Amino acid sequence: MKFRTGIGQDSHRFLGEESDKRCIIAGLPFEGVPGMDADSDGDVVFHAICNAITSITHVPILGEIAPKLCHDEGITNSRIYLEEALETLEGNEIEHVALTIEGQRPRMQKRSLEIRQSVAEVLKVGVDQVGITFTTGDGLTSFGRGEGLMCFCTLTTSQT
Repeated sequence: MKFRTGIGQDSHRFLGEESDKRCIIAGLPFEGVPGMDADSDGDVVFHAICNAITSITHVPILGEIAPKLCHDEGITNSRIYLEEALETLEGNEIEHVALTIEGQRPRMQKRSLEIRQSVAEVLKVGVDQVGITFTTGDGLTSFGRGEGLMCFCTLTTSQT
């Protein structure tokens, strides 16, 4: 069996408080904060997973495929981008995904299981194969000061 590990990261700044764009994290809406400053929904979790897949497959999902879907077809739902990325895995089975989200807001800890379930559903894996942690970084970065969100992803795949 052959194992591969991909690493991905994504970050976005929040729009202004007056924005009516929804904040989407792992495909889930979060209230009380504006959406992300991005052409798409700005879902940092799904984008980080896409980037981790790209580091395994070398197919630039967010660099080529997502911009075409967004600008040419008007598709801004990052779940669609992630589904496109999954198709590029060709024979690689996802064993585990680990996520770390840095941000002061919104508070996500209470929705940890819901986030894991959403990721597991899209990746077609068990919830036990999705790990997640949250940090504010003690306010040392713009994310920890509440100006945006950042997500790191480590994705492990196997191939027989």
